[in-house]
Amino acid sequence: MNSNKKIRVVQWGLGAMGRGMAQLITTKEGLELVGAIDVNPALDGKDVGEVLGVDPLDVKVTTDPSSILDSSKVDVVTIATTSWVKNQIDDLSTILSAGVNVVSIAEEMSAPEAQNPELAEKLDDLAKANGVSIVGVGVNPGFVLDHLVVALTSGSQQVTKVEARRVNDLAPYGETVLRTQGVGTTPEEFEAGVADGSIVGHVGFPESVRLISDALGLGVDCVEQHVEPIIAKVARQARDRVIEPGRVAGCNHTAVGRRGDEEVIRLIHPQQVDPGAEGTETGDYITISGVPEISMCIQPEIAGGKATAGICVNTIPRIFAATPGLKRVIDLPSPSALMGPSAYERR
Repeated sequence: MNSNKKIRVVQWGLGAMGRGMAQLITTKEGLELVGAIDVNPALDGKDVGEVLGVDPLDVKVTTDPSSILDSSKVDVVTIATTSWVKNQIDDLSTILSAGVNVVSIAEEMSAPEAQNPELAEKLDDLAKANGVSIVGVGVNPGFVLDHLVVALTSGSQQVTKVEARRVNDLAPYGETVLRTQGVGTTPEEFEAGVADGSIVGHVGFPESVRLISDALGLGVDCVEQHVEPIIAKVARQARDRVIEPGRVAGCNHTAVGRRGDEEVIRLIHPQQVDPGAEGTETGDYITISGVPEISMCIQPEIAGGKATAGICVNTIPRIFAATPGLKRVIDLPSPSALMGPSAYERR
């Protein structure tokens, strides 16, 4: 790509993640933030710089996507509005129909065919019909427990089983995330929340299993998931509350991918507030059985919010250059940090 020609980007969704993504876009040579979309009427017409708490950018927020989604003025939309494909499908269809490429951080968008095959087919058809491409990325799914696993097998002669575990701290997160993990509930309330669907644990395990299985040819034909509460034994400090002993501090979520009766993938994600209060270190751990044996440990955890924003922004040039259609991170050249104009000149 010629470094004099910038990729024009619109940020859709200005919650905590969306604001982080928008601000990062403004720092990257080769990218130009040309607009932002949000459903909050209080933001309509405001300068994005004001929303981000920085100097004015001469870029406005709108609540009307049709007022800005013009393929002659916008190349890529980065969207941060939900975790679920069904909740984002209408907005994604609007973007693709306008002839604009998309990078979504919705967890289920990392491999939408895993749980929403009909919607995945719809998005693929719509993207191809309009000559654009779409992908879902994030720290997890989209990197730690799937893409990074696949990358670590680059020198493998054989892979027989994968086990990956991510231990992270929920303390920095707000009410929405804590509620979906059951944080602060009693064990009985946690069990009831899992039963009625209000407590979901990690969103994206079927997608991660699908990415690994497809990339390595492991032939997974069944995915089992298990969710258990992590009960605080001592007081744990979250951003805006204390989790008292006996209350739920987080959720231990496990997914197992089987080929017939054989377990070939095991993913483990104990998300919890302040794990250090009970001597648990955060980190990302991957073990690959095969030839050669591979064991990786990263401590502390790869910072989720920062890494998701980084992966999303770093993927913009990849999706802009991709052939039309629905893509997954394993279908594209791996994104790398955009550090300066030379990074764009190579693409």
